[in-house]
Amino acid sequence: MKTEIHKIDASGQILGRLAAKIAVILRGKGKPIFVRHLNSGDSVEVFNVKNLKFTGKKLQQKIYYKHSGYLGGLSQKILKKKLEKDPAWVLRRAVLGMLPKNKTRSKTIKMLRIYSDAK
Repeated sequence: MKTEIHKIDASGQILGRLAAKIAVILRGKGKPIFVRHLNSGDSVEVFNVKNLKFTGKKLQQKIYYKHSGYLGGLSQKILKKKLEKDPAWVLRRAVLGMLPKNKTRSKTIKMLRIYSDAK
């Protein structure tokens, strides 16, 4: 089984639409040999992630939650602050949410390489 490397320029693209396209390539759903329980997708390299586009008021209103497991341990981060700190994390989190929640998920996400600027 041959795997290809798809190179995608993320500048000017919308986050959700780009993440959906990446998830389809990573799973290999466009290939005629696609099987749900096998990892038959291709590798993806994404460049210029810091130039992603967001629709509506998502930069101010979208909130990422994280809980430490202790009482009162809920922390919140706004998308704008996360994007300034680590733009690759935002795209990786969006793609991870679009992959199936099973054993192939961790192997599939390892085929994604994200660069915040052009190499």
